[in-house]
Order: sequence, then C-alpha cells, then structure tokens
Amino acid sequence: MSASIDRSSERAGADGGIDPRGPRFGAALTATLLLVTVVLAVAGAETTAFWLLVALTALFAWGAFAGIRRHPFGLLFARFVRPRLAPPSELEDPRAPTFAQGVGFAVAAAGVVLALLSVPYAVPIAAGAAFVAAFLNAAFDFCLGCRLYLLLVRARLIRTA
Repeated sequence: MSASIDRSSERAGADGGIDPRGPRFGAALTATLLLVTVVLAVAGAETTAFWLLVALTALFAWGAFAGIRRHPFGLLFARFVRPRLAPPSELEDPRAPTFAQGVGFAVAAAGVVLALLSVPYAVPIAAGAAFVAAFLNAAFDFCLGCRLYLLLVRARLIRTA
C-alpha cells in the first residue's frame, strides 16, 4: 500500500499533495520497461539492456531529485490520464514517492556501475530487483520505497518538517 495509508505521521504537502494514482501509473510504466530490460539481458541483448537501464536510472534520478511531480511519467499522468478520472478521494504526501524514486535510482545506478565494472549479470539483477518493487506498487499499491520512508521517519532518521 502506498504512503497514503498512514497520514498520522506526515502532513500532505503544503499544496495538498498528489493524486496517489499518479505514482501507480508511473510504476506500471517503469515495471514494464524494467521487465523489457531483464528480458533483453537474458536473451543476449546485453548492450541494449544496459542502455535501457541507463535511461531508467536517469528517470529515477529525475523523480528523486526534481520531485515526483516533475517526473515525465507523472506529467503524462497529469496531462492525459487524470483529466479522464474522477477526482481522488484523498491526496498523498509527495515525499514518500519521491524518496521511493531515490531508492529506485540507487538500485538502478548500482546495476549500471557494476555493469561498467564488468560484473556478470549486474543489469538483469538490478533491473529485476527494481522490477519487483515497481510491480508491487503498480499491481498491489504496495510501495516498498514509501514503506522504507515511513520507517525512517518513525525512527526519526528523516525529518519531515
């Protein structure tokens, strides 16, 4: 489940938060691209898989450092999908999904760096790990990065103010 399940420990952003369906939409696109990366790597197209992972790493960085609202998949959702849906019943604090993008960036970047160091299977393992997280979010609304964020907030290792 997304970070919206526990709002007692966090306030929604100053502007009211984000539509929680947006990160799930982005996770579905990301999971699809990560699965393609794994399949390409296993099928022998290592170079193509590597460059796709590099592109996905850049997208994760975009979401982590520019914020979830500025992520290209979030912009696609806001422009083309959200206008066709009913308004959300509640909004979600953008900090947890933004943190989750940072976790995805760390996993994907590790795969890229290890592949550059010629570590065997670095690309499919990193893409596979990131795929599991993205798929759980897209299919079951269970955001691993968001859960990690909430645990770190509760442990007072991340400040929310």
